[in-house]
Amino acid sequence: MIASRNLGFVAAAATLLAAAPLSSIFQRWTWLIQAAIAVAVVAAVAALIRALRAPLWAQVVGMLAGLLLALTWLFPAGDELVGILPTPDTLAHFGELLQGSTQDMRSYGVKVPDTTPLLFITVLGVGGVAVLVDVLAVGLRRPALAGLPMLAIYSVPVAVYVDSVPALPFVVGACGYLWLLVTDNVERVRRFGRRFTGEGRDVDVWEASPLAAAGRRLAVVGVALAVALPLAVPGMTGGLLNQFTSAGDGTGTGRFGQGGSPGRIDLFAALSGQLNQSEVAEMVKVTTTEPSPFYLRFGVADELRSDGFRVRPPTGTRVDRDLPGIDRRGADQQRYRATVEVSRNLEMPLVPVYSDPVGVQGLNGNWLYDRNLGVVFSNRDNSRGKRYTVEYVRSTFTPAALRRAPSLPAEHPIAVQQTRRPSVQQVDALVAELIEGKRTDYDKVRAIYDHFSRENGFSYSLSTRGGTSGQEIVDFLDNKVGFCQQYAAAMAWLVRAAGIPARVAFGFTNGTSTGTGSFVLTNRNLHAWTEVYFDGMGWVPFDPTPAYAVQGATRSAWAPDSDAPDPEPSGSSAPGVTPEGPDTTAGPQQPDAADRDVDETFDPVTGAPIQRAPTWPWWTAGGVLALLALLCVPALRRMALRRRRQLTVTPAVTAGAADAADAPATGMLVLGGDRDRARADAHAAWDELVDTLVDYQVRVDRTETPRATAERLVREALAEDATSATAVRLLGRAEERARYARDPLTGEPLRPALASVRDTLAARADRRTRLLAVVLPPSVLMRWRSAVTEHSTRWVTTTGRLRLRLARWNPRRLLARRA
Repeated sequence: MIASRNLGFVAAAATLLAAAPLSSIFQRWTWLIQAAIAVAVVAAVAALIRALRAPLWAQVVGMLAGLLLALTWLFPAGDELVGILPTPDTLAHFGELLQGSTQDMRSYGVKVPDTTPLLFITVLGVGGVAVLVDVLAVGLRRPALAGLPMLAIYSVPVAVYVDSVPALPFVVGACGYLWLLVTDNVERVRRFGRRFTGEGRDVDVWEASPLAAAGRRLAVVGVALAVALPLAVPGMTGGLLNQFTSAGDGTGTGRFGQGGSPGRIDLFAALSGQLNQSEVAEMVKVTTTEPSPFYLRFGVADELRSDGFRVRPPTGTRVDRDLPGIDRRGADQQRYRATVEVSRNLEMPLVPVYSDPVGVQGLNGNWLYDRNLGVVFSNRDNSRGKRYTVEYVRSTFTPAALRRAPSLPAEHPIAVQQTRRPSVQQVDALVAELIEGKRTDYDKVRAIYDHFSRENGFSYSLSTRGGTSGQEIVDFLDNKVGFCQQYAAAMAWLVRAAGIPARVAFGFTNGTSTGTGSFVLTNRNLHAWTEVYFDGMGWVPFDPTPAYAVQGATRSAWAPDSDAPDPEPSGSSAPGVTPEGPDTTAGPQQPDAADRDVDETFDPVTGAPIQRAPTWPWWTAGGVLALLALLCVPALRRMALRRRRQLTVTPAVTAGAADAADAPATGMLVLGGDRDRARADAHAAWDELVDTLVDYQVRVDRTETPRATAERLVREALAEDATSATAVRLLGRAEERARYARDPLTGEPLRPALASVRDTLAARADRRTRLLAVVLPPSVLMRWRSAVTEHSTRWVTTTGRLRLRLARWNPRRLLARRA
C-alpha cells in the first residue's frame, strides 16, 4: 500500500510536469498554482481511498469528486454549501465558464491573460488528465499508457501556438514521464526483496541493471532527438533555428522572411528596407472586379509594448474551406472577386488579400485564416510564386454611421487587448488636447487623424530613422517628419491613448493600373496604415500618411485627405472611396502603362486571367514511370545474373568431344577442358538451376546432395518429361563431380539442359507463378533479404563489441574493482 501511495504522488507530480508546455500559452503562472491545487486534491483523495482498500471504480469516483470540490473552491459561483460543496447553480456556473472559454479562445491570441474561463478550462483539463494518469499508472499498473493523456496536454499548445512550443517545457514534461516509469520499475523490483550481483554484492534498489541502464540511455537519446530533430529539419515548424534565420531583424534589411512563423517577422523593418531599396522590384499582380479597390493587406501589428508595435502570432482555420463573413451594421457591403499572383521577389509566410475575404481558391490546407487579424498565413509554406483567387466583401462607411457607433465596453476583450499601451506623458497630453470636447469615438479619431496634416507641419521623408517605441513616437510628433510606418504607428498609439482600439496594418497600395482591372504592385507600393475598431462596424481603415507622397494612395469619405477639402463622390468610384496621390498609371520610377509589356498571364483584350494547362497529368505520368522502373529492378537483376552465368558456361570442347566446327551449328555448350574452368561452369549451371527452382516455387533442400536433389526433382516435378529428367540428372552429376571428384565432368552440354528444365517447370506452374518469376523473381528478393539480414547481424555484432570495450571504462565498474 505504501508503494501505491508513493507511485500515486509521483503520478500527480508527473502530470504537473507534463503540463509545463502550457506556460507558453499564458502570460502569468496563475494556471499552474490552481492546477497544482486541483492535482494535489485528486492525489490525496486517491491515496485515502486506496488506504481503505476500495476497488478501482470507487477510486475513480472519489478522484472525480475531489476534482469537483477543487473546482468549486477555485471557481465559486457564490452560493456553495460550506464554501466547497457544489450546488446546481455551481454546475450552471461551470457551464457558463465553458461557454466563456470558447469566446475567449476566439478573442485572444497567445499569450493569453488570466481570464476566469480560460483558467477554468485549463484546471479542468489538467485535473482530468491527473485522474487518467492515476488510474493507468496506479490502478491498472500500466504507466507506459499514462503517456497518452500527458501527450494530450502537450498537444494543446502545439495546436494553438503558431510558433513551435519552446523546447524546455517539452523536456520538463518528458522528464516527468520518465520519472513515472522509473518509479514504477523500482516499485516492482522492491516486491522481490533485495538485489545482489553475481559476486554476492548487495545492490541498491535504485542502482540500474544493465538492461535498465540501456533503457534509460535510450530514453535520454529519444528525448534529445525529439528536441533536436524539429530544430534542424526545415518545414516541420518554426523551430528555434528560425530565431536566427527569420527575416526582419529590425535593421531595415527589407527581407520579409522565408517561411517560418508569421509572428517572428519584423514588418516595420522589412517595410522600411523595401521602401529604401534603390531598385524597383515587381512583387504582386492583382486583377479585381472592384472598380476602385482599397489596399491589399497582408499583415497586422497589434501588440504594443515598451519597444513599440509588434506582430502577434496569428491563429486560425484552414483557408481552403468557407470563411465566416463579417456583419458590419450600417455599412454598404459589396462582393467582389480578385486574382492575386505573387512574384518570386516576395517570400514570406503571409499572402496578401483584400479585407473581409469569404473564400480563397488556389491555396492548400497549409494556409490558415485568422479572422481577428484578417490575415492569411502559414507555418509550413511561403508566398513565393503563389497564384490564388479571393472572394471578398468591400465595406464602405459614412461619417454619420460611424458617429452612431457606441463606445466599446471597457471589459470587452478587444478593448482590453487593443487599447493596452505604455504610458507616455507627452502622448497623453497631446491626446487630451485633441479630443477635448469630442463626444463620439469617430469624432475623437477624426481629430487625431486630422492632426497629421501639412497645416500642422507634418511632411513625408524616407530618410528618417524608423521605430515605434514611446520615445520614437514622441520624436516623430516633435519633428513631424517621417514615412508611413511612423504615421500609422503614431496614430494607432494616439487612438489607443484615447481609449479606442487601434492597430497597424501592412499591405500594398493600388500600384500601377493596366487599364483592365489589373494592378502591378512593386516594393514602392508597400505601405502601412491604421485600423480603428468601432462597435458593430469592426475594423475601419484610416491612412494618416500624406497622400501626395504615396503611389496609388486611396482616401475615403470617412477618412478624407487632411490636406484637401472633403472630396465629392465620383460617379466612377466605389461609394465612399476616392483615389488620391500621383497618377496610378505611372510612377516617378516606372514607365507608363502603354509602354509596359503585356502581361502574358492575362488576356490583353478582356483582362481575364488565362488558364494555364494543368501539370498534374505530367506528374502522374512521371510517378507511374518511376513506379514501373522500380518494379523492373528485380527482373533486370535476374536477367543480369543469368547472363553472367551463361558467359561463365562458355563453349570449350575437349579433344575427345565432337568436332569443333560442328559445335556452333548445334548451338550446344559443353564443359571446358580446363579443370578449374570446368568446375566453375558446373557451379554456375547448378546455381542457375537452384534459382530457377526458387522462382517457380519448387522446394529446395540445401542439405541434399546434388544427385539426391536431381532424383527428387525427377520424382516430384519432371516425371512426365524424359528429356527434362535426363537434363536435371546431367546437371546434378556435373555439380557432384565438380564438388567431390578429382576430375570434373567434361564434354557435356549444360545450357540446353538448363533450358529444358526451366521450360518444363514453367509449363507446370500457374500463371501467377510464371508472372512473379519474370517480374519479381523470388530468388532475387530472397538474396536481397539475406544480404540485409547479414549486414544487420554484422552491424549488431560490431556495435556489441564496441559497447563491451567501452564498458571496461565504466566508472561504476572501476569503483567496484577498487572495492
